[in-house]
Amino acid sequence: MSLNIPVEQRLLEKIRQLPSEKVIEVENFIDFLYQRQTDSDHDLSFIATKLSEASFSKIWDNPEDAEYDNL
Repeated sequence: MSLNIPVEQRLLEKIRQLPSEKVIEVENFIDFLYQRQTDSDHDLSFIATKLSEASFSKIWDNPEDAEYDNL
């Protein structure tokens, strides 16, 4: 296969040559990679939020903002 062909096209050509049960494995692997990336992005956001809590606690914990805690 030529490297001048876009990677997506090369992948599609390879997938088309696979038996159907192997295509399902490829799809499952792609889903796994996507999920792992999504989880990684979520984990990074969660960690950043947790690390910033100490800095923001002085701002968040005040009598004026206590009313928002009741919403």
